[in-house]
Amino acid sequence: MDLFESSTGGEHEPLAHRMRPRDLGDFAGQPHLVGEGKPLRRMVDSGVIRSMILWGPPGTGKTTLAEVLATASGARFERLSAVMAGVREIRAAVDRARAASGEASVLFLDEIHRLNKSQQDALLPHVESGLLTLIGATTENPSFEVNSALLSRARVYVLKALDEDALVTVMERALADTERGLGKRGIRADSDALHTIARAAGGDARRALGLLETATDFTTRDDGDERLTMDALEDVLGHQGTAMDRQGDAYYDLLSAVHKSIRSSRPDAALLYIARFVDGGGDPLDVARRLAAIASEDVGNTDPRALPLVISAWDAYLRLGDYEGQRALAHAAIHLAVAPKSNAIDRAWKSAQAYVRAHPDLEVPLYLRNAPTRLMEGLGYGKGYRYAHSEPNGYPAGGDHDCWPEALTPEPFFEPTGHGQERRFRELMEWRRQLDGQADSGDRS
Repeated sequence: MDLFESSTGGEHEPLAHRMRPRDLGDFAGQPHLVGEGKPLRRMVDSGVIRSMILWGPPGTGKTTLAEVLATASGARFERLSAVMAGVREIRAAVDRARAASGEASVLFLDEIHRLNKSQQDALLPHVESGLLTLIGATTENPSFEVNSALLSRARVYVLKALDEDALVTVMERALADTERGLGKRGIRADSDALHTIARAAGGDARRALGLLETATDFTTRDDGDERLTMDALEDVLGHQGTAMDRQGDAYYDLLSAVHKSIRSSRPDAALLYIARFVDGGGDPLDVARRLAAIASEDVGNTDPRALPLVISAWDAYLRLGDYEGQRALAHAAIHLAVAPKSNAIDRAWKSAQAYVRAHPDLEVPLYLRNAPTRLMEGLGYGKGYRYAHSEPNGYPAGGDHDCWPEALTPEPFFEPTGHGQERRFRELMEWRRQLDGQADSGDRS
């Protein structure tokens, strides 16, 4: 039983719904899954399907593949949307499967990532027993959204956004199909118009067909024939938003791409991903926060100006507003990308944290403690502290003033690189080690 009525092909239905492929011969894209000898093709050919989760962006064919697989297996097909289905609906689907007298049942769960733990737990034993073959569809990473028990019983297949050529193929089929598509109108579409729609669709076949259907309301007549030209697209496309879910993978993937492009010293790539992030509705302040992290984590003391520059860009964004403020963020991103790189600060901080965890009882040496009372002074607090500004070279040399907890061996956390300003840091630190050696040998001159 399919809980949602299948398309009747009526012209009142959206073109994308009417043109949904009925078999793999009509299916566009995903050659890594449906190409000759590939896993889903083999399942269709054999008629034997296993529980799976189809993970990919909207409009890439997840629902279609589920229907094609179920048809090929000859199984009953049920479809539930996780947005509307609760434990009761899942149990009802289980009861219908039990009542099907041994007939195989496929349960398609759209947006499976929206099922809570109790709903997933209600489903698990029936997938384990084989009563139901589960096909889940999700736009979000199932590693985070599907519990491990259910995930271990379903193979995950990753679908990719359709490329421009695949989307053009989908639209050309719709224009030529006289049964379900627009073929009866005999519309001639300019190639550049179809490619423009494909780019605006952003890898989503459903969106491409929706835009095409709207665009065909603005065709022109040429020698009695309908023609779809670029001129018809201006009002149809307008500004095509590429909004992202703030909790979705694409949001964090783009921030990750910004970070890794800057770390790799690729300013143009960093600007590309920042622009895509902002164009998709991302908060520019999230970019500012990421840039601040990069300034210490990946540039550090090779360019001590980096962090103040990012904070200034952040402040400029807040003072100037979004339009001009975005340029301040781009300014900071370019500086970070071009700057010499070092993760010495990140490594030093992690090493210090690990050392502290390994020595939870470490105590501050008495000479580093304040002595605001006579009692504390009498206990030796502050005794032996050497004021750096009164020392030769402004440095209290020698192991007796290494500022390290007593009975613990000093460990070098910060090890500067030879890049940028850190080269100077390394030289200064080496010079001070030499002063320590001279002091420890009795020569404090």
